[in-house]
Amino acid sequence: DAAEGLYRLVDAAYERRSLALSTNLHPSWFDQLMDKTIASALVDRLMHHAHVVVTDGQSVRLEDALAGKGVVPLA
Repeated sequence: DAAEGLYRLVDAAYERRSLALSTNLHPSWFDQLMDKTIASALVDRLMHHAHVVVTDGQSVRLEDALAGKGVVPLA
């Protein structure tokens, strides 16, 4: 259901609106999260006219978690 919802959002915005999507997964791995048919259509629409920004470096959230900062566990 979530994969179909994401696809519908992207499809509705396709060539009409801008979308920003952040993920730690390469688009070629999306088919491990969802049906291959939906993943293929989703990646096709996302990558057409896309500006891909690849970042490198340490995760700020991971650094904070390792330093005991950030999220406090629920009691």
